[in-house]
Amino acid sequence: MKLVILDRDGTINIDSDVFIKTPEEWVPLPGALEAIARLNHAGWHVAVASNQSGLGRGLFDVASLNAIHAKMHKALAALGGRIDAVFYCPHSPDEGCQCRKPLPGLFEQIGERFGVDLRATHVVGDTPRDLQAGAAVGCQPHLVLTGKAEALRGQPMPGEYPSHTRVHHDLGAFADWLISRSGSVPRMPS
Repeated sequence: MKLVILDRDGTINIDSDVFIKTPEEWVPLPGALEAIARLNHAGWHVAVASNQSGLGRGLFDVASLNAIHAKMHKALAALGGRIDAVFYCPHSPDEGCQCRKPLPGLFEQIGERFGVDLRATHVVGDTPRDLQAGAAVGCQPHLVLTGKAEALRGQPMPGEYPSHTRVHHDLGAFADWLISRSGSVPRMPS
């Protein structure tokens, strides 16, 4: 199975320092949903791994989060795309869980659910913690210069990113890069 793991806020949709709390606040980044649909059409499955500490902070409830994801799924379906599963950490930063990125718990759950070798999986995000969490389980890290990483455009890669991180202008550029590789996934040495 060919699998890509995406961060949500700042990678698929516009991010907010005050959290995305309602479906009305969820706005896709230009071209992001089309990029996911292109990945799907090229044979890639897509999962989302997202910190949603607004739940743990009491800023919104699971019903609101589900409504946000329903809006995302409906918008993707209209383009012929899909996200196979959304995994999220509901905890606040001080709860000490193992699923809050940069810890790899969400990625371990995704690997178990899909039965995939995460070393053949690409992770895409806009923050160091997105890529650190994926790299901790062997995923190939890709930074998109959207969301929180927009400030890095034209700058050298900060040291907190995994050293083998590839950089893309946005999710569409990542999709183009991956699809241009004829769907082949680089294998890690044994």
